Amino acid sequence: MIVSNTVSRPGNVENSVWVVIPCYNVAEHIQAVIERIDWDVIGIVAVNDASRDDTFQILESLKSDKRLFVIENESNLGVGGSTKRGFEFAFSNGATIAVKLDGDGQMDPKLISELVAPIFKGQADYVKGNRFINIDQVISMPKVRLFGNIALSFLTKLSSGYWEIFDPNNGFVAISKKSFELIPIAKVDNRYFFESDMLFRLHLARAVVQDFPMPTKYGTEVSGLKEFRAFFEFGYKHQKNFFKRIAIEYYLRDFNLGSIQLPMGLGLSLFGGLYGVMNFLHYHSLELPTPTGTQIVVAMSVLSGLQLLLSFFAFDVSNSPKKPIS
Repeated sequence: MIVSNTVSRPGNVENSVWVVIPCYNVAEHIQAVIERIDWDVIGIVAVNDASRDDTFQILESLKSDKRLFVIENESNLGVGGSTKRGFEFAFSNGATIAVKLDGDGQMDPKLISELVAPIFKGQADYVKGNRFINIDQVISMPKVRLFGNIALSFLTKLSSGYWEIFDPNNGFVAISKKSFELIPIAKVDNRYFFESDMLFRLHLARAVVQDFPMPTKYGTEVSGLKEFRAFFEFGYKHQKNFFKRIAIEYYLRDFNLGSIQLPMGLGLSLFGGLYGVMNFLHYHSLELPTPTGTQIVVAMSVLSGLQLLLSFFAFDVSNSPKKPIS
């Protein structure tokens, strides 16, 4: 339900930037976040996700900013569900680029113009924040978050196919309308897996994704995402997306060198490993050494399989989208 302001379309504005803010219990920070958004932003969509504090009341008090539209979720949809509602509202009302900005104050709204610049320039379809560019700032990051993000980043590289990006759960993102329209947005995860799932969908759409270096900031806000817990919770979803991506990109849409390297690499590695273990146990029970020929077969199978798997991943890395949709 939209509860404040009337949509005023920006007319023939070629590049209309809207900001979407999913809000859940951010009463302490939300006013400062909105007030820091520059006036070159056409619209602001705040999606109150059934907050239990005074978030809604504070949003209502900010109606004097005519750019602000407040959407009230009747039940808690999660950060992904709220962001999707905001994106759909923004793009249906004139936005050509939508930016997701969290309401907890961790992201500096003054960086929005830099975040969207690669999309304006035709260099990318989707730009996301990366807090790991500046080494000095990374050192100041809480160690649990640091190592948790590293683990989650590797899983996301596997499942999404974007090997060159990092910090996948960073919620400071910008997306073009053209690339958004190519994503089955209803299928994107509604909870904290939202950012990783978006990357998976974007790769299937062959969208160009670019990292944006941003400072690390930790204040009084409390993150709802616990990295090590998320590593196990997200594991199944990443595995599912990885196999789905491989099936679509290497066997349904195309058949290339990687389509051969992967099954051959897996087959030889598994054969070599199983054959080696079975023969070792067999000859060990007879108190005899494993024949040299058997050892050679095992070693050659495993090494050949590993080489093919490495070649597949090298091919997969080089297979990232290069030409922007927008």
